[in-house]
Amino acid sequence: MSDDLIWAEARRWRAHLDASNGTDPNELTLRILKITEEAGEAAQAWIGVQGQNPRKGVTHTVDDVVGELADVVFSSLVAIASLGADPHQAVTAVVQKASGYLE
Repeated sequence: MSDDLIWAEARRWRAHLDASNGTDPNELTLRILKITEEAGEAAQAWIGVQGQNPRKGVTHTVDDVVGELADVVFSSLVAIASLGADPHQAVTAVVQKASGYLE
């Protein structure tokens, strides 16, 4: 899969959500909150990897955590696109900024 598909899918999902749910401020808020929901699922999966809940024991794998973290990333890309910004440019800017910290 090319990286172009990632950015195209973020835009395609934004268009789908726009058509299905509209673009009012409440909808945009919910798209941003979706990131928090996905982050919570990643945290839950990590707790499951660690077996932190004695009643449940080990319930997840590291692959589960990776999948949930990827959901966080994709939800973030869709939210960025929903705000009218280019997700590729936004991520590139963050990576460029971060690269300067490790010189």
